[in-house]
Amino acid sequence: MLVRLVLGLAAVLILPLSSGYTYEQDVFAINSLYVSLGSPPLPGWIPNGGDPCVEGWQGVQCVGPNITGIILNGANLGGNLGDKLENFSSIITIDLSNNHIGGNIPEGLPTTMQRFFLSDNAFTGSIPSSLSRLGSLTDMSLGHNMLTGALPDAFQPLTGLINLDLSFNNLSGQLPASMDSLSSLTTLHIQSNQLSGVLDVLQGLPLMDLNVANNLFSGPVPTKLYNIPSFKSDGNPLNTTAAPSSSPPSPSSGPPVPPAAPSKPASGPSAEDNNPPVDDSSSSNNDDNRKKKLSTPRIIGLAFAGAIGIVILVLAMILIANYCLSKHRERRLTQESAVKKQEVGARARPRLELGGRDSLVLPRGDISSHEVHKVAVPKEASVKQPEEWGIEKLVPASVAPPAQLAVVEPPPVEETMRVPPEGRESPPGPVVKLSPPTSVASFSVGSLQQYTNSFSEENILRDSRLGRVYRARLPDGKQLAIMKLDNVNNSLPVDTFLEMVLGISELRHANILKLVGYCAEHGQRLLVYDYFSRRTLHDVLHGEEDLKRKLSWKARIQVALGAARALEYLHDSCEPPVVHQNFESSNILLDDELAVRVCDCGLSPLLSSSSVTQLSGKIRSFSYEAPEINESGSYTEHSDIYSFGVVMLELLTGRKPYDSSRPRGEQYLVRWASSQFYDINMLTKMVDPSIDGKYPEKSLSRFADIISRCVQNAPEFRPPVSEVVQDLVRMVDEMKEAAGGSSTPV
Repeated sequence: MLVRLVLGLAAVLILPLSSGYTYEQDVFAINSLYVSLGSPPLPGWIPNGGDPCVEGWQGVQCVGPNITGIILNGANLGGNLGDKLENFSSIITIDLSNNHIGGNIPEGLPTTMQRFFLSDNAFTGSIPSSLSRLGSLTDMSLGHNMLTGALPDAFQPLTGLINLDLSFNNLSGQLPASMDSLSSLTTLHIQSNQLSGVLDVLQGLPLMDLNVANNLFSGPVPTKLYNIPSFKSDGNPLNTTAAPSSSPPSPSSGPPVPPAAPSKPASGPSAEDNNPPVDDSSSSNNDDNRKKKLSTPRIIGLAFAGAIGIVILVLAMILIANYCLSKHRERRLTQESAVKKQEVGARARPRLELGGRDSLVLPRGDISSHEVHKVAVPKEASVKQPEEWGIEKLVPASVAPPAQLAVVEPPPVEETMRVPPEGRESPPGPVVKLSPPTSVASFSVGSLQQYTNSFSEENILRDSRLGRVYRARLPDGKQLAIMKLDNVNNSLPVDTFLEMVLGISELRHANILKLVGYCAEHGQRLLVYDYFSRRTLHDVLHGEEDLKRKLSWKARIQVALGAARALEYLHDSCEPPVVHQNFESSNILLDDELAVRVCDCGLSPLLSSSSVTQLSGKIRSFSYEAPEINESGSYTEHSDIYSFGVVMLELLTGRKPYDSSRPRGEQYLVRWASSQFYDINMLTKMVDPSIDGKYPEKSLSRFADIISRCVQNAPEFRPPVSEVVQDLVRMVDEMKEAAGGSSTPV
């Protein structure tokens, strides 16, 4: 008996170990999803079997043996979702936004799901009617896809849905009646579709943010929608006056105007019949008898009542006109008075002086860098509303004579910029830039949509951790690169964004991509850069072999030097030092002459937000991130140096920092290469085969030595970037001397 008990207990203990800890149904579902996505190089993921909750698969969250979340936003995924999602037994969150996943959204969805994010992908087809089975759903975002068809009438069970985003698709038809059951809905974004009909179904919802712009909605706007704090409806053929049954009272203080005679249906009696209606069974002969009964006094009374009604109507119109004129005069006098006061104040306070091409000089101590202050703009620009301006209407202050400048009150918070302390560049104003070299321009959302063809897919230049970058073409032929910060739009306050824009605008270096503008309108956060190239170092090293062969050994050293000089500027020339935090080959742009521009500089405040670190930061831990990041979570100049060392290692070997397709011992580039730096025979075998052996052995040894110092595990042993620049300059000089050229640094 005791033996049986021991054997039974052993079987119970051994069974979970033999079959894995994670629930088998969840393992089957995630294996199927992985294959449908095209088996991308996600650390830990395998197409068959495995134990996601124990092995820590990238982006997978578990509670006990159950998979509760898959968060892979911005992971460069493709393929489709397959048809096995409903097999997840306990999943709560699926976030696959900002990828390249296509195909249809499957009908079979897990009924336990609460958060479902598929925005910024390439999904087609219609929204599945199985949505009605997701009774626990609280948040769903399907925006920026290519979905078509009508919305399913499946919203009645979704009483817990709080946020819904279906914007920027090709959805059509009317809003389904079941949407009036969304009793918890506070945010609804359905802009930029082909939806039609009326908005009545939304008037009973507890909405705080409603965007229905750029659709085909018609009819009157229900009065209750005007009470929503954020309501956008432009771009629709709507009757913007409220429905008659709920129209607001007239602003006139005069007596109410008596209503005209009640309107009658087209099938009823004629308009001349002023008598009470008679029973429908009366014959037409009775009409003549009733007309004869109209006495002269009654006719006079009716005429008198009509005259009084007309007089009252005229008086009411006069009162309304006088009221509007008086308000107009008050506003004009107030504005004139304010301008006079401001002009007096401007003469009393120190003047703003342009202290050169690259600085706006203010008296020290006069203005705090932590406060919002007034901005000097031309008088004629101050009367414009910010949303009226596209980039083509931005006017440099140098065009207007100094006498036309006046100090005006700052614009609304969406358009307010902080004034920098002494010696720093001037901030971008909402409608004017003080001078081209010292400021960036404010763009409207409409103008950027026009220049990018509504952010069309053919204009995508690249994907970054913060959002996609699009090519923009201005009417004059100039090209720009627009970074659409989709991953942080909802979490980035306007003042924080504008302060960051000011900091980025001050970064001026030949090897850093130049910021020329921004957009902070209608909740959007976009950065506008000079267009340099759509090709990155990652594309060249890991793309077509023809491109790779253009990178000779000398060219690779020069690319490394250009990138190092950009990093040297950020670390040594900026005060306080700027930590890049996202230094990798996909953020190094190369043009046809292999000139270098480093992008995403100054964006480290955004990279620390939870919305962009759920996956991308973890993936970097297998590639570019220094070892100490996993322990402290803080980024320093030393961690940038480690990332730079990984980039140099890519240049040396032509390999990716992490490559799951290679043998297990070679998947992690730094780990594989570190033991071979000081063996010249092993080192020559590491060199990218596309170089075809055309490199000096001494130069190769020096290059490997720099890499070895940069990727040291202990941050204090890594060299400063200025030392790296000196070593690379020395290598370039030696190669030039060997070739009989000038020794001047490149």
